[in-house]
Amino acid sequence: MNVHPSLKEDYFLPYGIVCKRNSSQKMEEFLSMIEKILSKLWKCFQNKINYSKIRLDWNKGEMAMRMVDLIEYKKNNGEFNQQQIQFIIDGYVDGSIPDYQMSALLMAICFQGLTAKETAMLTQAMEYSGDIIDLSKIEGIKVDKHSTGGVGDKTSLVLGPIVAACGGKVAKMSGRGLGHTGGTLDKLESIPGFNIYVSEEDFIKQVNDIGLAIIGQSASLVPADKKIYALRDVTGTVSCIPLIASSIMSKKLASGADTILLDVKYGNGAFMQTLEDAKKLAQTMIDIGKHCHKDTRATISSMSQPLGKAIGNSLEVIEAIETLKGNGPQDLEELCLKAGSTMLVQAKLYQDEKEAYKALQEVISNGMALEKLKEMVQRQGGDVSYIENPELFEKPSVIMEITSKETGYVKALEAKNLGIVSMKLGGGRMTKDEDVDHAVGLVLNKKIGDHVEIGETLLTVYARNKVSQEIIEEIYQSYTIVDEFVEKPILIEEIMK
Repeated sequence: MNVHPSLKEDYFLPYGIVCKRNSSQKMEEFLSMIEKILSKLWKCFQNKINYSKIRLDWNKGEMAMRMVDLIEYKKNNGEFNQQQIQFIIDGYVDGSIPDYQMSALLMAICFQGLTAKETAMLTQAMEYSGDIIDLSKIEGIKVDKHSTGGVGDKTSLVLGPIVAACGGKVAKMSGRGLGHTGGTLDKLESIPGFNIYVSEEDFIKQVNDIGLAIIGQSASLVPADKKIYALRDVTGTVSCIPLIASSIMSKKLASGADTILLDVKYGNGAFMQTLEDAKKLAQTMIDIGKHCHKDTRATISSMSQPLGKAIGNSLEVIEAIETLKGNGPQDLEELCLKAGSTMLVQAKLYQDEKEAYKALQEVISNGMALEKLKEMVQRQGGDVSYIENPELFEKPSVIMEITSKETGYVKALEAKNLGIVSMKLGGGRMTKDEDVDHAVGLVLNKKIGDHVEIGETLLTVYARNKVSQEIIEEIYQSYTIVDEFVEKPILIEEIMK
């Protein structure tokens, strides 16, 4: 038991607590301190915390929590309050809570879950663990979009320009790719000279001037998430919906946008394997947004196969350019138009999504959307000639067509497998420190529902070196071809709000 150093006479309190009082201490102050302590103990009783294991910090007149007690509390399905969550996040960020204790708590959360209130409080504690981006100097409603990731997902490269061309203010912070999914920043850096590191002042000015900026996240943005995510990655605690939701939303909230559109993907190439889990994740993030008074909505889209045709950094930039010209793959264009319509309604620029949809189609057909991409590239130091003439992008020395061994319809296309193939070619990274090869990747010729003849090209491989037999076999194993007709899959299940 810690005893206040200034106390001299003994005082006996409930629960075996003994304190001593200095005669110079005012009675009102002393009684106030006692009241505060007893109030804390009563809360412990209500929350079924074992008070005998809780230390008292007499200098603050407050109870000092112990991480081991909080781990046990959550293990027994206790519900955390705001003070407890703040203690956990503060302690882990400043290093007073070690990795092994945080790992234990994360596993307890995986088994017991978090309530909607706990998840919202955790998100906010993480949000305020570092810098908060103030976008109030940007005129109008700031819109942001986040995808849970998937193979061939280059939507930001199309969505940002088309929304900005319609008057939206897209102030977006993105990350790099890890594993089989590509990162928006890696794609943009395939454009020579493109600078992802922009000061907050220049970032705000750029969005005010042209309506669009895509930059790298500040190192000091949500440090709690950086530490916790790295730990989750090596402790088997990644696939926990409350932890996924708080990770994503803490970064979105700290980034300062007024509205958030989430693209939650499900299927083989996505983070969430089932439609049910995707909807749960979406609803959890929407609830967090509501708690924080942010207009948050979500598209639920399929990742049963890669989005579009291109997988790989510069290959996806080229495909995005073609989409902005009106020549892109139908599934990519559809997703961007529907998501963009929602964003424009969120920005209060259009009353309904049908009207917004037509406006987005118009800026593609009249070239304004492509011009907006060129403006962003120029403002961030990139070589605009690559946008004007995509043939300038580097092509690797090996370009190999993989042809079909049978005739029929493509029934299944393993997106994750193809993402891994692209990573093995050098288009992705296993660790954050690895460099990526911007030129390598895959371009699909046949997708689910397509008919294919023996000898027809399934996809084209872009590689630096001779393609190994192992990779060729992995590609063949990614395709399932059957005799009977196959319907093309539905891309967007619904838009939740």
